[in-house]
Amino acid sequence: MRPDPNAGTLPRHWTWKKLKHVARMAAGDAITSDDIRETGDYPVYGGNGLRGYTDNFNRKGNFVLIGRQGALCGNINYASGEFWASEHAIVADLQDNAEVRWLGELLSFINLNQYSQSAAQPGIAVDVIANLPIPVPPREAQQAIARFLGCETAEIDALIVAKQRLLDLLVEKRRVILAEAIMHGLNPSAPLRPSGIDWLGDIPAHWELERSRWLFRERDERSETGEEEMLTVSHLTGVTPRSEKDVNMFEAESTAGYKLCFAGDLAINTLWAWMGAMGTARVDGIVSPAYNVYTPGPRLIPDYVDALVRIPTFAQEVTRYSKGVWSSRLRLYPEGFFETYWPVPPIDEQHEIVHHISAETAKIDRLRAATEHSITLLKERRGALIAAVVTGQIDVPEAV
Repeated sequence: MRPDPNAGTLPRHWTWKKLKHVARMAAGDAITSDDIRETGDYPVYGGNGLRGYTDNFNRKGNFVLIGRQGALCGNINYASGEFWASEHAIVADLQDNAEVRWLGELLSFINLNQYSQSAAQPGIAVDVIANLPIPVPPREAQQAIARFLGCETAEIDALIVAKQRLLDLLVEKRRVILAEAIMHGLNPSAPLRPSGIDWLGDIPAHWELERSRWLFRERDERSETGEEEMLTVSHLTGVTPRSEKDVNMFEAESTAGYKLCFAGDLAINTLWAWMGAMGTARVDGIVSPAYNVYTPGPRLIPDYVDALVRIPTFAQEVTRYSKGVWSSRLRLYPEGFFETYWPVPPIDEQHEIVHHISAETAKIDRLRAATEHSITLLKERRGALIAAVVTGQIDVPEAV
């Protein structure tokens, strides 16, 4: 929204004022990171909210805080009592007993980010937003609006939180389904035996247990032209064509000499294997020469391999065989990968496990998509409600 006094008629007793006539606008004061700690007497607020605590304060009272710098500049927070406002926050010091919550919701609706300047380091100039015209109701109406929105948005926010909690539970349920099927099979009554491998625990007695050196062979074949499909290997999405992802990373002038990776091959991002950056390729292509490619033998099907390497416990297991000191420097080389143990169900059972995982995760994905859609609708409803109230488009009891 760009406030426009000529856009429409305000409710009775409302008027248009410049923001600076409703609140004094000033940036906070500089504070070093050394002065900010996890605990302290006074909270420190920056452009994105609470940053930590310190031993002093530079504001006392109730204020609206506006993010001044960065991609999220223009976002709105509230602060009360004694606190430190950093130089990255604009402090709105309300005048004439104006209502804090009313002004904060109005400024959120206006979307002050649209007034940011400089693409390299977006920032908001105090004098620009200070001169914006805003619709201002009487003090009593401001209080009524604040009470109304406090009640109505709290109900919507509670629904959003509950749905977000459901999304978290769905993520966990997906992990459990995947891990249980991969490591223990689909028959809960099947006899078990100790695997002797910590990350596996007990496995079905009829399954085999084998080092990966007897299950895979390394593929180190190189592209002559580099014209094949470029594949990426991520801990989030596994192996996918680069063309399907929004990747803003350095691209080599030529990919000739990159490693060939065929559909069904296991590709591992050597640097990020400890995070789970590995998976089975669905299409033929090429990967970075720094990655490793393995072809599964006849005892494993590619979809089972993909499911196994994508469970978090396997990523933790390969860390044991990685070389390096810190996580950011760990590398999983072939000699390390070939030391890992794998559960090997019969081929027909692998197919059953993969089918089960596909069916169950499809159900979860449908519920996740529906939940995410409902969250979007709730946020839209919240925004529309706030917009209508702070601009006087709908009647609020005791606010007109």
